[in-house]
Amino acid sequence: MADQTTDSTSPSALVSASSPKKENSNPVDSKLTELSESRAELLNRIQNLKQDLQSWRGKLDTQVQVYREELSGLKKTLNLEVEQLREEFKDLKTTLNQQQDDVSASLKSLGLQENSKDSEGQMDKKSEAKEEKVEPLLIDENAKEAEHH
Repeated sequence: MADQTTDSTSPSALVSASSPKKENSNPVDSKLTELSESRAELLNRIQNLKQDLQSWRGKLDTQVQVYREELSGLKKTLNLEVEQLREEFKDLKTTLNQQQDDVSASLKSLGLQENSKDSEGQMDKKSEAKEEKVEPLLIDENAKEAEHH
């Protein structure tokens, strides 16, 4: 457009040569200047926003990488601790089984295991006897309830 105003043969150059039309072109020129400045300002803002966005993306990528590394470390630590706990429980189970076997062997060698089996049998007989006494009572109560209804 600047080339057209400098060219004396262009129609706009002829229009701007006359005095009344020159006054009308000043507001247009000022508007064009304003729009150019506004455009330059907007382009500058867009460039700044693009740079900010790239900076934020870089920071975000860095932070994500740091968090991934931290999570990976925590996961490894957790897996190690779980494995240690499994081993400890396995050892405890083995120890408890060994202690149980030792106690059983000690009781057997003392002859108490035989008695404990006998006492279990006596306990079973006592509970059976109690159940036999309770059953007739329940039958009697059911018969009484049937009579009342």
